[in-house]
Amino acid sequence: MLDVIECIKQRRSIRTFLPRPVSKETIEKVLDAAILAPSAGNWQSWRFYIVLNEALRQELAKAASDQEFIAEAPVVLVICAEPGRAEHTYGERARELYCLQDTAAAIENLMLAAHAYDLGTCWVGDFDEAVVMNLLKIDAQYRPIAVAPLGYPNENPNPRWRRPLREVIEYRE
Repeated sequence: MLDVIECIKQRRSIRTFLPRPVSKETIEKVLDAAILAPSAGNWQSWRFYIVLNEALRQELAKAASDQEFIAEAPVVLVICAEPGRAEHTYGERARELYCLQDTAAAIENLMLAAHAYDLGTCWVGDFDEAVVMNLLKIDAQYRPIAVAPLGYPNENPNPRWRRPLREVIEYRE
């Protein structure tokens, strides 16, 4: 298994997948890592939909601005927030912000775990939320935050440019 820093440095967004299935056991290992993410008050305001059906994957690709690579992956994960889950503890801030933060942390864990298991993913946020909810019959208490194709990579992209650290930090001493 990769060291966490190496895993972070090596992970890439994958948009080309081998036509090789991913076992349910491996999918669940990846999702096991996702649910270890921190969350506000440990309320774990997330839900994961695992889409294996090819016709549904193709419909999800259409709902995501026709991003065909989504349908090519043998698995598509739809990661949702549960806005009301921590609302009774934290009020409107939980509904508007904390559930999104919680879900984003889970998505990052999921992507790093996928890479550690030699799988590829891509965080897709460009999709029609209402269409995705309808396609997967997602209950109104959940909100789709990301679509993530998952599979064995058929590419090895070069690292992407990052803003220099000095450009994004400010010390207050």
